Amino acid sequence: MTRKEATSTLTKVRYERLKSSVLERDHFACLSHLGTLASGSTIPGLLMTETNVPPSSDIVDLAIIGAGPVGLFAAFYAGLRQMSVKIIDSLESLGGQLVTLYPEKYIYDVAGFPKVLAKDLAASLVEQGMQYGAIACLGEQTQTVEVDPAGGFAITTSHTTHHARSVVICAGMGSFSPKKLPIPNEPQLIGRGLYYFVKSMEEFRGKRVLVVGGGDSAVDWANMLHPIAASVTLIHRRDGFRAHEDSVEKMRACNAVNIRVFYELRAIEAGTDGRIARATIYDNRTNADESIEVDAVLVNIGFANSLGPIKNWGLTLEKNAIVVDSTMKTSRPGIFAAGDVCTYLGKLKLIATGFGEAAIAVNFAKTMIDPKAKLFPGHSSDMELPAQVSH
Repeated sequence: MTRKEATSTLTKVRYERLKSSVLERDHFACLSHLGTLASGSTIPGLLMTETNVPPSSDIVDLAIIGAGPVGLFAAFYAGLRQMSVKIIDSLESLGGQLVTLYPEKYIYDVAGFPKVLAKDLAASLVEQGMQYGAIACLGEQTQTVEVDPAGGFAITTSHTTHHARSVVICAGMGSFSPKKLPIPNEPQLIGRGLYYFVKSMEEFRGKRVLVVGGGDSAVDWANMLHPIAASVTLIHRRDGFRAHEDSVEKMRACNAVNIRVFYELRAIEAGTDGRIARATIYDNRTNADESIEVDAVLVNIGFANSLGPIKNWGLTLEKNAIVVDSTMKTSRPGIFAAGDVCTYLGKLKLIATGFGEAAIAVNFAKTMIDPKAKLFPGHSSDMELPAQVSH
């Protein structure tokens, strides 16, 4: 038997054992091999969800806190290392910000994709990440992570207590909410033409759109909306943009976006039907007002984010992020972190780098709970994944 054949055979056996051990737990329900995104679309693949049951003594090798892109890739890689996994998230769906903030937005900086819609990337990550039978525990906010006297960790959520031998925190920005417009009628305009997120680009078709902001989201939406909107105006409080240089260049080169720098939003007026009809913008150099007719105002002026309960877990923090070393270990043994939630010298907050951090964290978690295991797992091309296993 060749080395590759031996590896394939061993992988089949381990996968079948892992799958059987998971499926035999009577308080888990398999949702017909179907996952659901926040956008309502469905994803083929294995999604398991835990029902609200009393605390369980069942222990998994790895608990992943956060079901965004980095958490999902961590679930895949842990399955590749033959680790049993629970992935816990306060949201009701897998995919994180990809599906809750910008499902219709194109992403350009993920390797292998010249461009990909966020919701499509999320669908692929769910299919990849859940293929080894990871347990998805959704709608559960993780409150505490304590050392379990019986071994490993006791992870208490808003619904139950989970037990794991190791933990990887992939919580992204933590809890977040968009910074709101400081205007008195802001609450009344939500759903009537005022947007902080874009769930469907079709809502902007044929409309006069005002985009507020100068970061990646504002510039990207200006570039994406101008082909379908009647008009797009972007205002920014200064003449420098925080967005990627390439995106800014494309926007400047496009005559379809009316760029107004040194302008800010003063007020929004509704028409007789209660929907947005016009906006008052002003030049912050002269304070001179200008009224423009608009149908929709898309605000991208940043987010207020907080680590929430994570701040109380006894981890070393720096600027609202978890400090890790080159192995993604935190200051607490057995707890790792990856993605936007962590920081180290030279850190870049990108999905691309988060994937690499997830792989590092999982491999070191594997060797921690199984000292005989190799740190380097080998190349995935030499392994047989579940989709290839014959039953």
